Amino acid sequence: MPEGGYAQSYNNRESTMYKKILIPIDHDAPEIVERSLGVAQALANADGGAQLRLINVQPLVPVSLLGYLPPSFDEDMQKDAEKKLAEIAGKLSWPSVAPSTVVRYGAVYPEVLAEAEDWGADLIIVGSHRPGMATYLLGSSAAAIVRHAKCSVLVVRE
Repeated sequence: MPEGGYAQSYNNRESTMYKKILIPIDHDAPEIVERSLGVAQALANADGGAQLRLINVQPLVPVSLLGYLPPSFDEDMQKDAEKKLAEIAGKLSWPSVAPSTVVRYGAVYPEVLAEAEDWGADLIIVGSHRPGMATYLLGSSAAAIVRHAKCSVLVVRE
């Protein structure tokens, strides 16, 4: 190992540590989103070239409820989620490429993992509440992402 240990060997690398960072965005938890984005921005600025993608996962509407919803419900939900992601991305300053955004539908952790794999993310930064009894008994999306991700995962606590 070179003198200076791992930090020295990292500093001598020509490429950035993380090239593609994926951040799941939960519009119902702005304080967690803010902390996750702060960490992502610090990493991107330190590396100088990381791309960022913000992902929001919308739940699927049960078929039994579709008859009670307006015909434009899906389209309106998609536009609203895209607008919120664009607003968040617009407030960020990145050293290279502006953040991209994507909205997916389904359960949170499988969709986040699928997007990470499809996009080729090498880091997922996921925000999480402090664990409570329900989390220990039922698990959480953050825990499932950590257990099943094929790339590195950084959990940011509230």
